[in-house]
Amino acid sequence: MIEIKNLSKTFTTKSGDVEALKNISLTIPDGEIYGIIGMSGAGKSTLVRCINMLERPTEGSVLIDGVNLSKLSEAQLRQERQKITMIFQDFNLLMQRNCPKNVCFPLELAGVKKSEAVKRATELLEIVGLADKAKNYPAQLSGGQQQRVAIARALATHPKILLCDEATSALDPQTTHSILSLIRDVRDRLGLTVIVITHQMSVVEEICGRVAILDGGEVAEEGSVNEVFSAPKSEAAKRLVYPDGYTTEVLSPSPDEYFIRVVYNGAEVSKTPLIAQMAMDKNIPASIRSASTRSIGGKAYGNMLLSVTGDEALANEAISYLREIPDVIAEEVRPNA
Repeated sequence: MIEIKNLSKTFTTKSGDVEALKNISLTIPDGEIYGIIGMSGAGKSTLVRCINMLERPTEGSVLIDGVNLSKLSEAQLRQERQKITMIFQDFNLLMQRNCPKNVCFPLELAGVKKSEAVKRATELLEIVGLADKAKNYPAQLSGGQQQRVAIARALATHPKILLCDEATSALDPQTTHSILSLIRDVRDRLGLTVIVITHQMSVVEEICGRVAILDGGEVAEEGSVNEVFSAPKSEAAKRLVYPDGYTTEVLSPSPDEYFIRVVYNGAEVSKTPLIAQMAMDKNIPASIRSASTRSIGGKAYGNMLLSVTGDEALANEAISYLREIPDVIAEEVRPNA
């Protein structure tokens, strides 16, 4: 288990102190794939570097299975870090080494015998689907293949925790999906705990069970991915979940116009669109002001901002109708609220 307790990090610069993290407290159970998401500058990368003590927290502590990393000597910390490995956006492979030698590198640093290291590298390249690339160098591989080598290298020392810092940001959507599937597979095979640092909601939705939203160095919201993304409570989470439909500040509603936000959280996709169905069933016409939805496996995910013209009773009737549909959440959104 990973326990982050009251963790803060302040950097001293020429222009003054900068509080990158402010009193962060999170608990991540063993075997979890846990997402940490936020906009650029939210403190995500600083937090992940504090978890493995590449950055020493100014205050607070990080405990791995009850061991307080900040209390360890440098020698003890180096030993503990073998349980915590990391993959990055830019892969960080050694270009002059072929795939097996890249995977062997951390084993060499740990003093593992060459024969054992080569055996381990061969096993890991098989796991990540690159057994046929043993003679290749990074420059001969695609971006996705390079990240697979990086994952194999990260697994070489039999870690318990895998930290992924924007690990798919440089990849196209199809390759991202394959890498996320691989991360889930190695988690299942090896019993890892995985922490995914990202600014991409799609990554968290696809792979994570729980998520923390960082904003300005603080935890704005935390919970299961379904809970947070279907009904975000904090301003930061709403900005991420509703990039188009969160605010009505840019709209100029008429006196008899009401806005309704509809969130699809795995609702069954019917042949008749929901808004058209509401118009037929309840004689309530609605205009779509913005939408970000998608269909996955016959189910709808995403959100939509509607406007209904009439009185408040009609708007409330529309909300009640929408709330009766399984896996759909509806709420009124007031301008400038």
